[in-house]
This record gives sequence, structure tokens and C-alpha cells, in this order.
Amino acid sequence: MTYKRIGISIGDAAGIGPELALQVAARIHELPEIQLTLIGNHAILTRVSGELGLPLPARMDVDRWLTDRSAESLSPISRVVSVTVGKLDVDAVQPGQWSCDTGAASYEWVRFAASAALSGRLDAMVTGPIQKEAWHAAGIRYPGHTELLAEMAGCDDVRMMLTSDELSCVLATVHIPLADVATRLTDEDVFQSIRLGAAASDRKTRARFGRPPRVTVCGLNPHAGEHGLMSHYEEERIIIPAIERARHAGIDVTGPLPPDTAFIPARRQITDVYVCMYHDQGLIPLKAISFDEAVNVTLGLPILRTSVDHGTAMDIAWTGKASEASLMAAVRMASDLA
Repeated sequence: MTYKRIGISIGDAAGIGPELALQVAARIHELPEIQLTLIGNHAILTRVSGELGLPLPARMDVDRWLTDRSAESLSPISRVVSVTVGKLDVDAVQPGQWSCDTGAASYEWVRFAASAALSGRLDAMVTGPIQKEAWHAAGIRYPGHTELLAEMAGCDDVRMMLTSDELSCVLATVHIPLADVATRLTDEDVFQSIRLGAAASDRKTRARFGRPPRVTVCGLNPHAGEHGLMSHYEEERIIIPAIERARHAGIDVTGPLPPDTAFIPARRQITDVYVCMYHDQGLIPLKAISFDEAVNVTLGLPILRTSVDHGTAMDIAWTGKASEASLMAAVRMASDLA
């Protein structure tokens, strides 16, 4: 049987990522189509496994993993293995206490997974939660996964799409201060978000409804600007031209709508994907409606990357209280897209 090869970078070692990866690995029987590789540190997984009584995957030497392509040797007793990448003082890691060392390690694990996907060794990568402050403490300049992956893949136009069965949102801007959004947002940002969101939703909506996807675009300002009464004409200068360009490209798009009414149930019923102007405009409704099931998909990359839609939850790390639902959904989506 030909399996889909999915790799999970397990996130910050001090957070909930390792236990979530082990919980998903324990449910491998629910994923008969995939081979799963946990990319991180086997000794950390061993510690977490012992703390929580979770099954521990077989360890595989990373060099062997990189060169051995056969299904039989990859999974002699199961379809899930663990590989150790880089160096980490495992004894120094304490649950709930991130450090520059845990940040540096999680960064290396993401880079390894991305390189494996770019080389074709993985069919898709799934990322566990990182601690951005730990990356910063380690001297890593990227604000998050998205920017790192875009640079590694040599892509200029990438977008975050947060999606669940109830709601999908593409973000025109991502990890920038709210005060900078109005000055940095461009009509190209909005157009590419519409284009990539429609393309990502096309197969699903055609299969389910027999039609192309319907895109709803949010305004930037209260009441979508009220024709300049509550704005500096961002809607007129930036958002509306992008919408018109998308319509000329044949996309079914509506907007800009006032953000405070864009997500009411009646509008959600006739929207397949939203385009939101900034991070929290999309993530607040998405997490309010679908926190445990939401998945982050990076659009515009030559590889498949999905991710959990939550953080490291340091306050409950290694306690078994965290739900693996979002990571499981991210693995399922990676498999579906692959």
C-alpha cells in the first residue's frame, strides 16, 4: 500500500506540543492512509510519555529516515516513528518554562520538516505550537512559521487560511501591529487573499454544492468606513479595487462588509471563505465558533503545510489536559490535501 507521508514538528518542547503529537500518534488506527513521523526529540517524547502514560512511537535514526524510502522499513511494527533532529539538553527542559534553547530546537524541527517536504521526502508537514518569544530569545528573526516557510520556499505571496467546518478565513495581513495595518495593507494583499482563498476552497465547494466558492470580504474600519466618515478611505482606495479586480477574474466575491455583521449566521450560510484585513478580525470569530477543530493552512506554498490553531498553553503543559482535536484535524486535512 502507498501511504501519505505526513510529518509533525512537535512544537516547543516545554509546551503542549509533545503530548499532542503523542496523542495523535496513539490514534494512528484512525488514519489508515498515512505514515506519520514525529519530528523533534525522542528523549522529550519519552519523558512526556512516562509522565502521561501515552504510547511511545518507535525511534528511528534520522539519517536512515532521510535515505530509506520503503514503507516496510519505515514502519516495521507500526506506521508511526519518531526522529531526533538537532541537539537539546533534555534534562534542562521543564514543562511550562520555555527558553531560548526550546525556541532554537523548535525552529530546527520546523526547518527540518519543511526541507523534507520541499525535497519530496514528506507529502505534507503539520506544525505543532511554537513559543514565538522563545524564537526571539534564540535570535530567530521570523515572527512565526508562515514567514519562515515563505522564505525557505522562495514565495512572495503566501497567506494564512484558518478553517473549520463552520468557518474559513484568509488573512490579508498577519503578524504585524494593529497600528500598522492601515499603512501597510495594499490592494495586492487583498486581491491575492481573495484569489488564494477562492482557489483553496474551489474543490470542496464544487464537490459539495456544484458551484464555485463564494468569498466575503470584510472592511477594515467600523461600518466598512461609511464612505470616509469612519475611515481614511481605505475601503475605497484599497479594498474595493481589489474586489473589482477579483470579479473581473471571475471570482464570486462580495464586500467590503462591516466587520461587526459579516459573521452573523445568515451571512455565514452564503459564504465559503472570508477575507479579513488583519489577524484578529478573522481569528476572533473563528476561535469563538470552532476553537478545538480549527486548522491553519498556509496558502501559496509549493508544499502542503497545516497547523494547529492554538498556542503552547504553557500553563497546562505535560498535564494531559490539552485536547489533541486541532492537531488531529490538521493531520486529517493534510492527508486530504495530499
